[in-house]
Amino acid sequence: MTDNRIDEQRQAATRPAFAVTSGRERGYHRSAVDTFLASARRAFEAGGDELTAEDVRTASFPLVKEGYVVADVDAALARVEDAFAARERERSVRALGAGAWVERAREDAQVILDHLARPRRHRFARTGLLTFGYRIDEVDHVMSRIVRYLRDGEALTAEQLRSAAFRMQRGGYREEQVDALLDATIDVILAVR
Repeated sequence: MTDNRIDEQRQAATRPAFAVTSGRERGYHRSAVDTFLASARRAFEAGGDELTAEDVRTASFPLVKEGYVVADVDAALARVEDAFAARERERSVRALGAGAWVERAREDAQVILDHLARPRRHRFARTGLLTFGYRIDEVDHVMSRIVRYLRDGEALTAEQLRSAAFRMQRGGYREEQVDALLDATIDVILAVR
């Protein structure tokens, strides 16, 4: 091997996996992301059950200066989550049959629809008047899209829900409840792909 080729390989090995933030912008802690993605790769290649699509979706990383650009890492995590979800779906269909898989997805969808049948502005618990939560009108708008997807078959993707962001307001919806429903809907979307 030539010296130039060896130098190229060394540079490739030390090059960051994603774009890095600069200036005052913060990004995901680089070694935390690298460690998580390496363990996800090992888990996926090993074919075990120690890491799930939900684990990938809920992974979080500290924000630091000169970290990885958040949007780049989130896009990569979405692809990893999709791969784990597809494998989980395939295993379940093999074990239980396609009918049982579809029935479970229908049941999960019905639970979501039942929850969202509550009147607008009352779909989730609220924070106290002095505490911030998700902005109610923005959440209700996204929840209406979920209802139209589950009830009427209107187009909605997992990526659209993953990227949903809500401004904050005093007395808003409790974040953990909204996030849990978004996660459940993403599971349904990934189940029926």
